[in-house]
Order: sequence, then structure tokens, then C-alpha cells
Amino acid sequence: MYEQAATTDNHIQNIRPPRLAIAIVSGAALAYELLLIRLFSIIQWHHFAFMVISLALLGYGASGTFVAFFRNRLLKNFKASYLACVILFGFTTALCFLIAQKIQFHPEELFWNPWQPFRLLSIYLVLALPFFFAATSMALVLAHFHKQVPQLYSMDLLGAGLGSPFLILLLFAFFPAKVLLILSGIILLAGAIACLEMGTQQHWPILVLCLLALIIQFLPPSWSELEPSPYKEQSQALQISGTHILAERSSPLALLTAVDSPEVPWRHAPGMSLVSPVEPPPQIALFFDGGGLTTINQFNGDLKPLNFLDQMPSALPYHLIKPERALILGAGGGSDILQAMYHGVKAIEAVELNPQVIDMMSNEFASFAGGLFSKPEVNLHVAESRAFIRQNKKTYDLIQMNMLDSFSASAAGLHALNENHSYTVEALQEYLKDLSPNGFLSISRWLKLPPRDTLKLFATAIEAMKNQGVKQPEDHMILIRGLQTSTLLIKNSPIQEEEIASLRTFCFDRSFDMAYFPGIQANEANQYNILAEPFFYQGAEALLGEHSENFLDKYKFQLKPATDDQPFFFHFLKWNSMSEIIALRGKGGMMLVEWGYPILLAALIQGCVASLVLIVLPLRRLTRKREKRAKQWRIFVYFFCLGLAFLFLEIALMQKLVLFLGHPLYSAALVLSTILVFAGLGSNVSRTLTQKHHPQQVTQWAIMTIVALGLSFAFFLTPLIHSLLALPGWSRSLIAILLLAPPAFAMGIPFPLALAKLGDLDQALIPWAWGVNGCASVLSAILATLLAIHFGFTVVILCALGLYGLAAFTFPGKKT
Repeated sequence: MYEQAATTDNHIQNIRPPRLAIAIVSGAALAYELLLIRLFSIIQWHHFAFMVISLALLGYGASGTFVAFFRNRLLKNFKASYLACVILFGFTTALCFLIAQKIQFHPEELFWNPWQPFRLLSIYLVLALPFFFAATSMALVLAHFHKQVPQLYSMDLLGAGLGSPFLILLLFAFFPAKVLLILSGIILLAGAIACLEMGTQQHWPILVLCLLALIIQFLPPSWSELEPSPYKEQSQALQISGTHILAERSSPLALLTAVDSPEVPWRHAPGMSLVSPVEPPPQIALFFDGGGLTTINQFNGDLKPLNFLDQMPSALPYHLIKPERALILGAGGGSDILQAMYHGVKAIEAVELNPQVIDMMSNEFASFAGGLFSKPEVNLHVAESRAFIRQNKKTYDLIQMNMLDSFSASAAGLHALNENHSYTVEALQEYLKDLSPNGFLSISRWLKLPPRDTLKLFATAIEAMKNQGVKQPEDHMILIRGLQTSTLLIKNSPIQEEEIASLRTFCFDRSFDMAYFPGIQANEANQYNILAEPFFYQGAEALLGEHSENFLDKYKFQLKPATDDQPFFFHFLKWNSMSEIIALRGKGGMMLVEWGYPILLAALIQGCVASLVLIVLPLRRLTRKREKRAKQWRIFVYFFCLGLAFLFLEIALMQKLVLFLGHPLYSAALVLSTILVFAGLGSNVSRTLTQKHHPQQVTQWAIMTIVALGLSFAFFLTPLIHSLLALPGWSRSLIAILLLAPPAFAMGIPFPLALAKLGDLDQALIPWAWGVNGCASVLSAILATLLAIHFGFTVVILCALGLYGLAAFTFPGKKT
């Protein structure tokens, strides 16, 4: 064995490490990971993001096991082994996704179709394969050039850090399916670059790889065509005779599709009264990633056909006041803007996050929509709602936020894991601050039974007003409901008698139910859309009563108000209600399950099983014959803690900065890039620091820095974010980079120093440690989310710091 190792060391001198190829492959791996999240958002739902991260890291962990078992054979033929892994990574990026698409997995059937868990596992394993090849290539490089671990690991992190912004640029230029082929080609080109870097004498492999990278770009589009779930709204709509796609736009934010249905016209008017004498005008549907339906209404300047907008619960505030200035959060296809115009508002400001919507409304459908966004009374802003509110210095008579998600996704509980900063206690406080003294905040939501969204929003409003110093929030609120939607009004000043009189008239004329207003009597609720009990009235009264905490504890669903630290407004599942829901499985009880959460748990269970089978047990068997078991357990604890801690801190900071940076995608891109790039720089200088100090001492200094900065983030980052939200976007991005750079630099030091130390002790332990770290990483993304849902992102940060602290005392090579 030692002769073979010596031979390998001599062979290293004849091969240059493929530094640029390492960076490209690492960047492509991270880009592929983020691309899969976008692809699954289109063909399935957004909550598969956690599964994608987990399966990516499973591939990384399994690669350590593979290299640990076949190390000598692979290193003996290092060039061929490394190139084979890179080439296989290139081919499987597209191939494995196309195979996974053909596996008919439907999360909606998870609890009653016994084959669905196995199909989920199949997708899990198939999509882990590309990451396995990517990680194996890196593990081989680290094992072969073990004396250069910090420098090579630095290239790995730097490449990964650049992969995220590179993918965003690609997604602005191309559709996601095309980006998949582009990434495959780039990876094959990385193989060609590796041939040059390692000094390959023959040129034909380079030419072949370049040719293959080019050929892939010209594959028939039908080969990579996306196949969305049949349960998604757009898939169902396209089954209607005559329905066809008019236009599509793609960006990192969403795939926006405009659909016309001339034979069965769209009649999209959420919550419109059942006794309405009018119908909507012709409409064009807009779908976001195959769901999130909104519509563009035909408008020629005549307000009379817009009367249908007065037959919706969201029209209530216009009957209580005559607003001179209104703010619409979420312009979408313009229905809320038209509603404000119909009711005579002369100054309308609208905020829309997705510029694709504005582009469509201003170009392809400008004539159909009557040039709505260019009307003199309409002032449109491309921004995130919270950031706009903080930057804006105006006050409004009405702030309106309606239907920011689709009915099907909301009803199916598919937003359960979606962090949403629009419905937190802090968000409502900020909205109320921008209201005039007699102004109204109006929020409309889809109606669920048993009540969930509506009552949780009601509870959030109560807490927001109490935080604002309102002593009697019951005097400031109105809640009504129709058949499909509810509308909550919150007023800065107490509700007046004349407003209550107008409320009664409005609801009587449209057969809407009053669920709450100051002084409401039980017999005034539940009159038109009759339920078995006046559940919404009872819930509102309970939440305003002295025993509201007892009501929240005993209620079947989680109604605790969301906060910026726990922004999971759509998480309603309580485990003590699960047995009752499952008992109602044959009676429609499965519709009460928030699907995102069980899928997260399913991914965690499958990740644990797959990690155990593919990583832990094989490595346990491999190390059983080795001596000094105590030191091996120290190595296991060290690398396992690092795997959990790095991802915990990365994910928590990513989520903490979503509000600050304006969108989850921008936050993910900036945080990932900054942490990985600066961690790469830290890794690169770590070897220099060990020339004067022991690696263990350098590691402990780095961890002390991480802990100190992490503690300041845990307790001071949120108030700092809130105080700086009014700054321009570029300033906030620069501040985020400056905040993240110091801890990220320190985070890049502990892993490569310990890996290099293992190379000095026993080179065979390097892939073993890589596998242990990968095993922890498989679980970390899901565990971080679970912790955040139940305890908040601050607790996730504190857990990460505790794990780093434990790692500091288990550095490999420490004397026992």
C-alpha cells in the first residue's frame, strides 16, 4: 500500500491539477442545482427545492464512499477516471432530468397511491447521479493532489460562487429547457479544458468533446420539452377545446404564459357575487410557472363593462371611503387597477415584482388591455412590496393586496413551505404606517374550510396593531366573505357607524356574509353562504377575546401569526391533528393536508435512508479494519458538524436577506455567490496561515470568528435590515456582500485544513471524510427548514454556531 502511495506521489509531479476545469465543473454543478429548482417549479411545485438540494448533496456524499472503496484503482488511472467523471456529469445533467420527467410522480396522490413514494425515491436517486459524477471528479482531485487541498478546494468554492449569477444571466436569455442543454455543453467543454491543463498529448479527445458540446445545442426541442403536472392549472386549461398559448416569457422569476380560450371564455373574477347581474368582459389568462392564474381584462376606456369588479368582496373599501390615492400591491394583469379606476380613484400607484408582466401588458396585449399601465392616473413601480413601502414617503387612503397566489395551489396546501414576507406581523405594521389617518388596508384571500388563511391573517392583524400601540384592535377591523374569497379591512382609526351602515348595504346587495365588524351580533353572520356553524365569526371573536392563546392552542390548524423570522404564513399543519385527518382519508380528509410539509418530511426520510445505505454503512465497513477508532469518531463528528453547520448558516442567512434583497431568487444568488467566493478565498489563504501556526489553532481562530459574527447576525441582523430597507437596490446588495464577506472568509478555512491534515495522517481518510461531510449536507437543508418553520431562522443560526463550536474541539489529529 505504501509503495503504491509513493508511486502515486511520483505520478502527481507529471500531472498538473485541472484548476480551471475544477472551477467550471463546480460552477456548473451549483448552476444545475438551481436550475433543477426552477424546472421543478414549472413541472411540479416550488417545494421540491428542498428535495433538489438534498439529492445534490446525496450525490456528493455517495461520491466519497465510491472513491474510498476504489481509491487505488481510480488514482492509478487518474486522468482517465477524472475525465470520465466530468464527461458523465455533462451527459447526465440533461439525460437524468428527462428520465425523471417520465417518472409519473404526483405529490397530490402521495397519501393514497402506494406507488408514489417509490416514484419519489426513483426521482431522488436518478437526479443524484449527475451530482455523484461531479463530486467524484472533485474527490479524485483532492485525493490525488492531497498536498494542495486548500488551493484546489478554493477553486471549487470560487467556481461554485460564480455558478449562481451565471445561471441567472442564462435564465434571462433562454428558456429553462434550453439552459439545461447549455449547461451540458459547458461541462463537456470543461472536460476539454481539463485535457489541456493536465497535459494530454493527443488532441482528438479535445476536438470530440468540443464537437459533442456543440451537437447537444442543436438537439430537437421536443427532446427537452417540459411536461408539467396534469394537476397544474395551465395543464388543465390546455385540455379545453380551442385553448392555445398566445405568448411566453421566461426569466429567473417565472415562466409566464398567456393563454386564450375562445370557445370556453375565461370568467375569472375571484369571489364575485352569485347574484351578480353582470359578467366579466373577454379575458386572457396569465399563468406563472403553470399556476398562479391571473387575467388580463379587455378594456377600451369604457368603465361600464367593469361593473363586475364591483361585485367582489375586494370592492368593499370603495363603498366605505372615497380614496383619492390608492396603492395596489401586486399589479398582475391589472384587475385591481381597473377596480380602482371604476370607483373613481384619480391617483393609483401599483407595484409589480415581475417585469415580464409589465412587458406583456405594454407590448403584446397593450391594445387588448387598453394601454392600462400607461394611463395618466396609473403610476407603475417594478419592486418588491416591502422594499417599496420602506422607500416610499407617501401616504394612501387605501392599500390593497389581493389574491397573490392561485386558488388550486392555495387549496392544495402547496405554499406550506413558501416563505412569504407579505403577510408577516412586521409587514402589516409597515403597511399601516403608510395609511392616512382614516385610510384602510384591504387584504383578500382565497377561502378555505375549515378556516385557516383568513383566521391566521386576522390573528396577524391583531398582533400588528397591538405592536403599533392600538389598545382596542377590535374597533379597527372588518371581515367579510363570499363563496370563494374573504376580505379583511384594517383601519388606522376606529370604524365609524356610517361605515358599518355602508358595510351592511354592500353585503346585503351582493349576498356576502359579514364575519366581523365592531358590535356584530351572532345572528348577523352566516346568512347567505351558509356553513354548519358561523366558523369565521366564532374564530374572529375568539381571537379578539381574553382566551385567544387557548383558542390558538386548541385549534386544529396552526394559526400563530407569521413573523419575519418565521415567515411561513401558509404553514397550517399541526401534528396532533394528523391522525384525525388521516381517519377522514376516504371522506376528503386529504384535502386538509398541507402537502408541502409532508413532502419535506418524505425527502428527509428518504435522504436519511439513502445516506445510510450509500454513505454511512459502506464507510463503516471500510473503516472497521482500521486502527485508532477513537480518532475516527473524532473525524466523523468534525466533518459531520461542518456539513450541517455550513448549510445551516448559509440557508438561514439566505432567508434572512430575502426581504432585504427583494426576492428569494436574488437573495439565493447573492448569498450563495458571496459565501462561496469568500469561503474560497479563505480556503486559499488557509495554507499560508498554517506556515506559522498549527492548523488546529488556525481552525479554532476561524471558528471563533464565525461564532462571534454569527451571534451578531442572530440578534442584530433583522433590525439592521429593517432600518436600511429604504436604500436603493444596489446599495442593499453591496451592504449584504460586506456583511457576508467576513464570516464567509472564515467559513472557508476549517474544512480544507482538516482535509489536508488527514492527508498527512492517512490519505485513505480523505474520501471517507468527504463522504461523512456529504452525508451531513444531505440532511442539513431539510433540517434547517424544519427548524425554521417551528422555531425561526435565528434558532437555525444558533444551531449552526453550536455545531461549529463542537467541531472546534474535534479537529483531526488532536491528541486523545
